[in-house]
Amino acid sequence: MSDYRIKGETGEWEVVIGLEVHAQITTNAKLFSGAATAFGAEPNTQVSLVDAAMPGMLPVPNRECIRQAVRTGMAIEAQINKWSRFDRKNYFYADLPQGYQISQLYHPLVGEGSLHVEADEKAGIAHGKMIGIERIHVEQDAGKLMHDQHPTMSFVDLNRSGVALMEIVSKPDMRSPAEAGAYLRKLRAILRYVGSCDGNMEEGSMRADVNVSVRKVGDPFGTRTETKNVNSVRFVMQTIEYEAKRQVELIESGGTVVQETRLFNPDSGTTRTMRSKEDAHDYRYFPDPDLLPLELDDAFLDECRASLPELPDAKRARYEAAGISAYNADVLTAEVENARWFDALLETGAEPKAAANWVTSELFGALNRLGKSIEESPVSPAEAAELLGLVADGTISGSIAKQVFEIMLETGDAPAKIVEEKGLKQTSDTGAIEKVIGEVLAANADKVEQYKGGKEALFGFFVGQTMKAMQGKANPQVVNELLKKALG
Repeated sequence: MSDYRIKGETGEWEVVIGLEVHAQITTNAKLFSGAATAFGAEPNTQVSLVDAAMPGMLPVPNRECIRQAVRTGMAIEAQINKWSRFDRKNYFYADLPQGYQISQLYHPLVGEGSLHVEADEKAGIAHGKMIGIERIHVEQDAGKLMHDQHPTMSFVDLNRSGVALMEIVSKPDMRSPAEAGAYLRKLRAILRYVGSCDGNMEEGSMRADVNVSVRKVGDPFGTRTETKNVNSVRFVMQTIEYEAKRQVELIESGGTVVQETRLFNPDSGTTRTMRSKEDAHDYRYFPDPDLLPLELDDAFLDECRASLPELPDAKRARYEAAGISAYNADVLTAEVENARWFDALLETGAEPKAAANWVTSELFGALNRLGKSIEESPVSPAEAAELLGLVADGTISGSIAKQVFEIMLETGDAPAKIVEEKGLKQTSDTGAIEKVIGEVLAANADKVEQYKGGKEALFGFFVGQTMKAMQGKANPQVVNELLKKALG
């Protein structure tokens, strides 16, 4: 898919990458309690007795968390396991009141699936590629240690304790930072389309553990390191670049890569050792005695499948079939909010290709300038359809439409009202246009001679001068036809 290689003193090295993505499930309550999950609450204000591990408190699975994880599995065409089980992962840490994390090591809710990453020459991805997903399991998050509140003490915030996570584990199928970035963006898009995670990496609701090893092409896998809790696509790519080069330099200098957990420093773009990597048996996993296995029936699975929306790949294919360019289809489907807005525009009957061109250039350009998201757009899909309709039926030209759009952004007025009040209607009056063409050609007699002498590129000049003289209100098609006639 890509030709990414690390050039060392002993030749070229290949990087092998796997990602473990922790995605917070979109629910109002935690995995095993009714405590709230809203971001930004005061410390320790969203903690139930279950989350705080008070004696005798028993966990009860949140049905919506299981439903969202199943829907996510279906979206990546993964195997859904009708029978799954929760395990206890035992370790001691101050932000883990129970002394164990409830997870799913041996029998996860979702088995193998896959995710297709599209070719992207600009990003250095030459061909499309299918990246395997090993499993999705459901687990509870830990709390948060706060070290910057006091000079000599650390504090514990248990608001996140018990929040439901999906851990989405890829196979070691990625071979470049670009592939890993594309995989992460595509996975985030699917989660947001499905509605199972908001994908907000800045707020910690989606983060990745990055597994990296290096090898000479064709050799067995090398020893991998795991860099924990990387919270942006750009940082994931930086982690891979730094870690791959570090490992190659280490091996070529006679050292050995140690299997360990590392941390990424976003300020320096480097990683550092956190702790040696534990094996599964160090956690003394065993089935959680307080939770029965999950058993899913066909009716529940059918309901999950029926609730899935149109996903990015299917939406992109629909757009392209309607005549929209592959590039515009990619742009429009990259974020679920953009696709929803554009679909609302298409539902008005707007011509797809013209609508896509206008949204990706005029609308996105204006929103970027204003610092607004598409959900904050001052212009609605219905108003956009009205503006495009005025161009399509010849009432206004494309250049006048730009002026009308700017006035719409400023005033909020409807396009037809603006056109009427400002006198911006396009004219197809051949008499009036012929008069202006005559004046333009008379004023530029030298250029007329050059045109007739073979300098045909001047035709665009005559069109521009005519449109300028008519303040952009002349019908461009009529102008072209009359100019060709006047110039012989």
